[in-house]
Amino acid sequence: MVKKRSFISTYWLKYTDRAGYKNYKWELHNYKNVETTNFLIGDERLNNPAKIRAVAAGNHQLNLNHSGNAGDIIYALPTIKKLAETVKVPINLYLRLGQPLLLSDRTTHPLGNVRLNEKMMAMLAPLISSQSYISRFEVLTDQKIDIDLDYFRAGHVPMDRCNIAHWCSYITGVNPELWKKWLDVEPDTSFADCVIIARSERYRSQGVDYKFLENYKGLKFIGVESEYNDIKKQVPNIEWVQVDDFLQLARIIAGCKFFIGNQSFPFSIAEALKVPRILEACFDVINVVPEGENGYDFLFQDHFESLVQKLYHKNQEL
Repeated sequence: MVKKRSFISTYWLKYTDRAGYKNYKWELHNYKNVETTNFLIGDERLNNPAKIRAVAAGNHQLNLNHSGNAGDIIYALPTIKKLAETVKVPINLYLRLGQPLLLSDRTTHPLGNVRLNEKMMAMLAPLISSQSYISRFEVLTDQKIDIDLDYFRAGHVPMDRCNIAHWCSYITGVNPELWKKWLDVEPDTSFADCVIIARSERYRSQGVDYKFLENYKGLKFIGVESEYNDIKKQVPNIEWVQVDDFLQLARIIAGCKFFIGNQSFPFSIAEALKVPRILEACFDVINVVPEGENGYDFLFQDHFESLVQKLYHKNQEL
């Protein structure tokens, strides 16, 4: 075990013994990594299917919790779905509200400085409660939790790369089938000829311009008003579709011609439904990966425009 030095002691070591300081920093970093790993893989952690099945069999149910963001919850569902298939007992998902969200000074989020609030819970409830592998979906109060899905935030899971949909699988030892759809909804076929677009203010790829889309018909935008006002500057013929909850949102996406979005919540829905979809990947944080049929992503403008043309004219004469 490494004994952590005080600020003054560390400062003194840095300027009197450079080699000793570097060795101390390495040992401290290594110790933190070991402690984090032990925390995640300790005997009490339900981190493999055998442990999880044993607890589920004894309790006749499995209680999970998550604190958001909303997209992270959608990306946790394939792991939860696989858990349900593994344990064959009711799965209950409880959400912890009001956990802080850290943002840089240059970015904004629709929920401000928290990952999840009561309004977002109400928006999610109709969609998640309708899934066959979720028995109960409620706010976390004093329920006994078997698996805390927030452990992926403990420090070892690389959250700025790879694929968000793997985060919960790493801490449970259950591999989700990400090439298969994990949300089931009734498509809203009134949007069959529409291109649904969502673009948040975060996670944009530098140099990408949506203006060329004004040459296409049937463009619908889903998102908050500030995002709509922003995209309308580039695509004046786009229409804003507002929804009452995320089940309605999912039904619209399920019924559309195809979907375009960046690494924000609506894309998580499109990915879960496996509809034809185009992802604007973000240079700085590529942690969303389309998997399975109908999934495309891009970083550069020419690729973006060619994908839109391909999906828009699919099964039609160019």
